[in-house]
Amino acid sequence: MAGKKIIVVFGATGSQGGSVARAILEGKDFSVRALTRDVTKPAALALQDLGAEVVKCDLNDQGSVKEALKGAYGAFLVTNYWDNFSKEKEVQQGKIVADVSKQLGLKHVVFSGLENVKKLTKGKLEVPHFDGKGEIEEYFWNLGVPMTSVRLAPYFENFISFWKPMKASDGDYYSLLLPMNDIPMDGISVADLGPVVTSIFRSPEEFLGKAVGLSAEALTIQQYADILSKTLGKVFKDSKITPEAYEKLGFPGAKEIANMMRFYHMKPDRDVKLTHRLNPRVRSFSQFILENKEAFKNL
Repeated sequence: MAGKKIIVVFGATGSQGGSVARAILEGKDFSVRALTRDVTKPAALALQDLGAEVVKCDLNDQGSVKEALKGAYGAFLVTNYWDNFSKEKEVQQGKIVADVSKQLGLKHVVFSGLENVKKLTKGKLEVPHFDGKGEIEEYFWNLGVPMTSVRLAPYFENFISFWKPMKASDGDYYSLLLPMNDIPMDGISVADLGPVVTSIFRSPEEFLGKAVGLSAEALTIQQYADILSKTLGKVFKDSKITPEAYEKLGFPGAKEIANMMRFYHMKPDRDVKLTHRLNPRVRSFSQFILENKEAFKNL
């Protein structure tokens, strides 16, 4: 560890931070200071075994963040809107890290950002879990912190959880309820983020001050359904649900997800070619489903 530049990884026991921490440790160019709220949880201990320095940190406390970033070369930051369903709280956390990064003179922060949809659409669409990250991006850049934003496409993992196919009421098949109107939707496995971020830390001159849109591939919902059918041996179909009908599904966040899909209809910049250059082993949806077949066995 001696002599290597330190990269601080926020949320190191989560899916994004965990992927980044493991990839940086594997790469051996940098040492990792892994931040978590609970240093005793299994994921934290596993990172320690891999050679990370594991440190307790509270993103809401400037003193705690300052302590965690002392002596670091760079940091990977991910904020979590879904923790509190509060854009304000998320933005405040991002600003604390930006302020401390500026004070301590960090050389490179990679932030897991997204577009400020509300600003881009002049208030027509509001997607709080995007908009807050867009505000944080802007704050970093305005403050003059050397920062790269990585904007991930929807996770393939969502098909196992949040977007799990629904058994159709009118037949022996499963529906994908995603209001994309036949427009291809980018996707990526969150597990493939780490090598991308590691590549970005290795090439600061190419990526500082930029936003990088990440995607393994873009498929229509029917193409996602066809891959599920082929791999899992059951019939999957695009439900062709509209954003308007999706909004009325009534679960918390339904309107926000519908607005996110409306934003995806506008084809925000997600660069498949660049993503593959930064992580040549990035998985296709087909590979991802093949590796995760078990997750669908109870459909």
